[in-house]
Amino acid sequence: MGFYLFITLVILASNIAESLLMAANTQYTEDNIRSLDWKEHIRMRPGMYIGKLGDGSSADDGIYILLKEVIDNCIDEFVMGAGKTIEITIKDNLVSVRDYGRGIPLGKVVDVVSKMNTGGKYDSRAFKKSVGLNGVGTKAVNALSTFFKVESSRDNQIKSAEFSEGNLVDEEGPIATSKRKGTKVSFTPDEAIFKKYIYRNEYVERLLKNYVYLNPGLTIVFNGEKFFSNNGLKDLLEDNNNVEDMLYPIIHLKGDDIEVAITHSKTQYSEEYHSFVNGQHTTQGGTHQAAFREAIVRTTRDFFGKNYEASDIRKSIISAISIKVMEPVFESQTKTKLGSTDMGGGLPTVRTYINDFIGKYLDNYLHKNPDTAEKLQRKIVQAEKERKELSGIRKLARERAKKANLHNKKLRDCRVHLADMKNEKRLETTLFITEGDSASGSITKSRDVNTQAVFSLRGKPLNSFGMSKKIVYENEEFNLLQAALNIEESLEDLRYNNIVIATDADVDGMHIRLLLITFFLQFFPELIKENHLYILQTPLFRVRNKKQTIYCYSDEERRAAIDALSGKPEITRFKGLGEISPDEFKHFIGDDIRLEPVMLDKTMPIDQLLQFYMGKNTPDRQEFIINNLKVELDIAE
Repeated sequence: MGFYLFITLVILASNIAESLLMAANTQYTEDNIRSLDWKEHIRMRPGMYIGKLGDGSSADDGIYILLKEVIDNCIDEFVMGAGKTIEITIKDNLVSVRDYGRGIPLGKVVDVVSKMNTGGKYDSRAFKKSVGLNGVGTKAVNALSTFFKVESSRDNQIKSAEFSEGNLVDEEGPIATSKRKGTKVSFTPDEAIFKKYIYRNEYVERLLKNYVYLNPGLTIVFNGEKFFSNNGLKDLLEDNNNVEDMLYPIIHLKGDDIEVAITHSKTQYSEEYHSFVNGQHTTQGGTHQAAFREAIVRTTRDFFGKNYEASDIRKSIISAISIKVMEPVFESQTKTKLGSTDMGGGLPTVRTYINDFIGKYLDNYLHKNPDTAEKLQRKIVQAEKERKELSGIRKLARERAKKANLHNKKLRDCRVHLADMKNEKRLETTLFITEGDSASGSITKSRDVNTQAVFSLRGKPLNSFGMSKKIVYENEEFNLLQAALNIEESLEDLRYNNIVIATDADVDGMHIRLLLITFFLQFFPELIKENHLYILQTPLFRVRNKKQTIYCYSDEERRAAIDALSGKPEITRFKGLGEISPDEFKHFIGDDIRLEPVMLDKTMPIDQLLQFYMGKNTPDRQEFIINNLKVELDIAE
C-alpha cells in the first residue's frame, strides 16, 4: 500500500513540475490581453445575460428570456400611458413583437439595440418604475439572434435597422409612413446557441397571462388569441387554482404601489407564492416576498390576539404580491430575486411599506368579513394540531435524513445550487431521480458534477394517494427526497431548478413515474405548477455502422436511421437505462438532453386528477385506458 502511495506522489509531483515549467515558458505580454466588444461578450458568456440556454422545454430557458426582454419594453410603454395593445406572433421560430407606444426616437433606433448602457430608462423622469434599468435586454436579444430587426414609427416617419449576431447589416429611413406609432421587434434566436429549440405555447401563454394580470387594461394578442384581465392578481389565483378548493373567497387588496391576493387551500400542504416587482415575475422571491410572509403572520397574530406559530398561519396559503419600486436592484440579470431594501421616491423600506399596508388593509378586511376570519382561524388551529401530532415524527425524520446524507450514497449532490444567486449556472441545477443501482451509476459517472445531482430510489415508491403528510416523514424514500429538495416548508429554499424523473421506458418505469408524480401532486403541487418537474427522454434504439451512430427515440426514428445508413447497420434496443454506458449517457444528459415537462391540465382539479388515475378502478378509467392504449410491434428489420 505504501509503495502505491509513493508512486502516486511521484507522478503527482512530476505533473506539477511539468505544469510549472510550461507556465514559466509561456510569455505573458500585451498580446495576451484582449478586449471583447459587447456582442462578442454576450455570445461568449450568454449565461451572464439570460441565465441558462436550453431548448425551450423549460419555462426559464433562454428563448423565453429573449421574448420577455422585448415585451418588457412594451410593458414599460403601457405603464407610461402609451399603447394599450401588444401584438405577438411566433411562427417557425421567428418572433415578432409590436407595441403601439411612443416609438423609439428615430435618431437612436440603432443605438438602443446595439450600444451597451444606452436607453431611455436611465432617465427616471421617463421610466419611473421600469422593469429593467441596465440597458442590456434588447442588446442581448440582438447579439443572440441570427436575424434581428427593429422598426420605430413616430411623427409620421419610420426608421428600421436589421442585424445578424449583433452586426448591423441594413438600415433604412427615416421615411414617411402612415403606420401607427410604436415599435416592432422581430428576431430569430441563433440555433448555434439554442440547439434544436422550439417555443412551447404553454410557456408563452403563461408569460403573457402574468403580464395582463399585472397590467389591467392591457390587451396582448398572441397568434390571434387575446389575453386580458379585469381583476389583476385575483384572476391569477383563480386561473391557477381550483376555486372549489379555496377555503374562503380571495382577499384582494390594492394600493398605489402594491397589490396582493390571498387565500388558503383546503387540501394543499405547503405555501404557494406568486411575487412580482415592476411587472417582473420574481420566481425566487426576495425582500418583498420575505416581508409579505412576515406581514401576514404579524397581522394575523395581532387580529386574533394569539401568538400562533408562523408555519401554522402560512400553511396551505396561496397568494400573490406585486409591488412597484423606484430603480429596483435584482440579484441577477434574469431578475428572479429582488435585492432592493428601499421603495424609493421618499417611501419607507420595502419591509416597512409592506408591513404597514398588510397591517392596515388585511386587518380591516378580516374585521369586515368575520366568516373569512373564522375559517382562517379554524385552519390555523387545525394546522397547529397536525404540527404537534407530527412534531416527534418530523424530528426523527430530520435526524434520519441527516444521517442518510452523511453515511450513504443515496444523494450524490452537485456543487452549485439554485440559491447561489450570483452563479450563472444556477438555473441549470438538476436532480435526477433514478431507480436501481445500474441506472443511477450510469448517470452518476456521466453527469456534470457542478450542476447535476442524483437521487437513487430503492424499488418502487409508495402510492401516496389519499395519505396525509405524516407519510412523507414515516416513509424513508419520501423523507429523504423531501430533505434532498429542501422543500419542507416552501419552494423558497428549493435546491435544484429542475427535478427530473429518470426511469426506464418500460411498464415498471412508467409505473414509477406515475407514483412519483402522484407524490408531488399530493404534497408539493406547486413544484409542478412552477414548472420544475420533468421526465428524462432517453433513446430506445442505437443504429450504427462503422462510420456513424444514430440514437433513436421512437420506432419511426429507428426506421429513418436504417434508411439513412447504408448496408445493414447494427441495431441495439435499450431495454433500460442501466444498459446505456456512461460514455453514451453523457450525450443524453448533456447538451443534447431531452426533457418532457410535467404540466397540469387546468380543466381538471388536482384532487379529481389523482382520484381518476390513482384511486380505485372505475369503469371510466378502464374505458380511458382502452381508448388511449397504443401498442407498437417491434419488428426487427
